Amino acid sequence: MDDLRGKRFLASYSGGKDSILAIYRAINAGLEPMGLATAYKSDALYSWFHGMSEDLLQIASESLAIPLTLIRTTGVEYNVNFEKAMTNAKNAGAEVCVFGDIDLEGHFAWCTERCDSVGLLPYFPLKNEDRKNVVYEFIDAGFSAIIKIVDTTRLPEEFLGQTLTRDVVNDIEKHGADICGENGEYHTFVFDGPLFSGKIPFAVKERLVMDKYAVLNIQSCV
Repeated sequence: MDDLRGKRFLASYSGGKDSILAIYRAINAGLEPMGLATAYKSDALYSWFHGMSEDLLQIASESLAIPLTLIRTTGVEYNVNFEKAMTNAKNAGAEVCVFGDIDLEGHFAWCTERCDSVGLLPYFPLKNEDRKNVVYEFIDAGFSAIIKIVDTTRLPEEFLGQTLTRDVVNDIEKHGADICGENGEYHTFVFDGPLFSGKIPFAVKERLVMDKYAVLNIQSCV
């Protein structure tokens, strides 16, 4: 992607490992980060999909030194509100939007459609790469992530709260689940690594069961 070198980008940021690795690769490829965008449930106190609290997202943003935009939205208005945030980023100078998707065609199509609607270039740094290589690269680069959500129909609840290591992801694979959790088997929160100014302090507030999901409710210690 040499043609993108020097371009400023907005990143779709979940707080999880794939979005962080995509940002890491984009920066190493010569792109310049100018913002993070996170979809946040307007009728709850956490983000869509990864269940991140606002305080943790803000602290992560500060540690990454990349400004955060929370897209407060319902499911019905999700696409429209995401595009509004992208338009605001474009007006501020963004030319590219970075996504952490690996190989789900439906995700590529959705992200590309949003970008086409507002005039940004979609960039998928992890696209169609071997999933084991992706998760190993994340770990070997020095990032630290805790498993925050587990789909208990696909993985045992015992994985909840574990720090992602090669041994842990190999155990995930042994259970027949996607090693990257690309199909929602598990979600993570990245709290340390080469992009961060320091380790993000957090504490486990409680463990919850929400339908088929086991969820680790974590809060900032700052």
